[in-house]
Amino acid sequence: MPERRASGGSVARVLVDSPLPQLDQLFDYRVPERLRDAARRGVRVRVPLRSGGRIANGWLVELADSSEFEGRLAELEDVVSEVPMVTPEVWALARAAADRAAGNASDILRLAIPTRYVRVERAWLADAATPDPGPLPRREALPAIAGYAPGRVEQGIIEGERMSLPADPRPVRLPDGTWVGAWAATLALAAAHALADDRSSLLVVPDYRDQEQLEAALGAVVDPRRVLRTDARQAGGPRYRAFLEMTGDAARIIIGNRSTVYAPAARLGLIAMWDDGDALQQEPLAPGVHPRDAALIRQEQSGAALVFLAHSQSVEVHRLVELGWVRAIEPKGQTRPKAVVTEQQADEASGAARIPSAAWRAAQQALEQGPVLVQVARPGHSPLLVCDRCREPARCAACGGALVVPRGGGVARCTLCATAAGDWKCPVCEGAKLRAATVGASRTAEELGRAFPRAKVVLSDGERPVLRVGPEPALVVATRGAEPVAEGGYRAVLLLDGDRMLLRESLRVAEDCLRWWSNAAALAAPGSPVFLVGVGGALAQAFATWRQPEWAGEELQARRALRFPPAVRVATVTSSPERLDRALDAARAVEGVDVLGPTPAGEGLSRAIVRFDYARGAAVATTLRAETIRAATERRRPVAGRKAGRPPVLKVRFDDPDVP
Repeated sequence: MPERRASGGSVARVLVDSPLPQLDQLFDYRVPERLRDAARRGVRVRVPLRSGGRIANGWLVELADSSEFEGRLAELEDVVSEVPMVTPEVWALARAAADRAAGNASDILRLAIPTRYVRVERAWLADAATPDPGPLPRREALPAIAGYAPGRVEQGIIEGERMSLPADPRPVRLPDGTWVGAWAATLALAAAHALADDRSSLLVVPDYRDQEQLEAALGAVVDPRRVLRTDARQAGGPRYRAFLEMTGDAARIIIGNRSTVYAPAARLGLIAMWDDGDALQQEPLAPGVHPRDAALIRQEQSGAALVFLAHSQSVEVHRLVELGWVRAIEPKGQTRPKAVVTEQQADEASGAARIPSAAWRAAQQALEQGPVLVQVARPGHSPLLVCDRCREPARCAACGGALVVPRGGGVARCTLCATAAGDWKCPVCEGAKLRAATVGASRTAEELGRAFPRAKVVLSDGERPVLRVGPEPALVVATRGAEPVAEGGYRAVLLLDGDRMLLRESLRVAEDCLRWWSNAAALAAPGSPVFLVGVGGALAQAFATWRQPEWAGEELQARRALRFPPAVRVATVTSSPERLDRALDAARAVEGVDVLGPTPAGEGLSRAIVRFDYARGAAVATTLRAETIRAATERRRPVAGRKAGRPPVLKVRFDDPDVP
């Protein structure tokens, strides 16, 4: 007889924690009597799978009195943890974000919820008294958010607006003497105003350098007990403890990197992202949902305010501003950096020649007053080479790797396979002469150290990061994104290798460069010169006049004419040629879809780009999702004498950042 109702009236609807697309749905299980008290919405559970008698982990998403399943329901195997981790808000976000990207909701939850530590969980449950989260700030005691019309941002937070804010491009001093970027003070005050209404905030930043500044700024306006971290640099135990605290009823300010946007939060009042265009904001794990998109979904679901803050507005946010979905807030009272665009000198044999005369003299004078920042394109010592005639990047004929001159000198060699390139010829103009396009940070530091023998030289890159430098004179050589914060700001900023940065093969190279330069320029003390070397045209003009939104608008128009993202959406589809053809035929059936490719992707696979308007996104996602399930569940016919073949791979990635 079909079972329409579980005994006791309880049916658990469970999401199995599995990457298999065919398991991305809620399965009904009967709750046995022994688990009635422990089985609550959002807890971790273990459930049996019919295939092979296996036991799988999962999440109890819903509890119901009846099931639509016509057969006999299997029972829950066990409740792993009695702490509800998946709140209704987080589940709704995970489901919507996964559907938009044709992915699995369990993959989203795996990003959102840290690894369980049993000892930490038991200690947290054993605390009889709830730790005091500290008092809420009083709105009348909070300073106004500077750089905009008085009360404009505060009112937008109260009303749940979606706002794009240009960050104030200067360093500021906190009451305890710590110097941070003004952007950190802006986000801290915005979160404090939300907290004053007993509402939580989610603050998403690219990496730990930004998080360190933001934590310092928050410490000046709110009780530190109200602030929780969640990021990959934390040890597992403290990170899990912080997550457990987030599930409570107290309003919190939660800060961290990409996955912070999925954190549980009581009475969410603000979602804010710093520098959404940074490459570190891209989510590399499946289904690859950008936190900006997840934030837009969560804002619409929750009604919280949403803030995008950056020195250089991303093209994606500018598109939302043009649509009227996000409101651009005009700056008021902000001072822009004193930017100077200079030509690069022809002779690049030494560090002195690499820096134009005007910038060199400014650096000499600035070193008498404080630190000077020199931004370079890449770390290391060896110079990166290009063709002397056409400036095409020099590549190894054997593997395509970049060519560099070894530290001890001699013949240029490949950075990947070490093959010598003594008979190199340019594939574009057939030139045979090489020249240095970029000198690494280490060699730049050595050259400048010889040129300024009395100056202290500080090197900061990915391997040797420096977060802060003092106000004393020093030459700070840093790769892009690794620039330390200087007390009082830099007395001069030299942005070298701009032409080399623009040689990178990417649709977003100009947007990235404008952001790198803008972020570095914002570290200068007010009125100090910022020199951009070797770059001209509209991009350099946008930087010099500090009109990044206007440039983003022009870039969006160009991409719209070419049907490039973000004017349209794209999805990359990778599979065997036969399986790929079937998936592409299904996608073409959706109105307004066009396909680029396919092209070889290695290992017998091919890849194609499916291009479509935003209005067709749901239909394309549903279609391609059905194809991934079909590919995962079909079986090839067995061949006599051979083992059964594996199902063909079909990989779908929406909004793929690797699309050139």
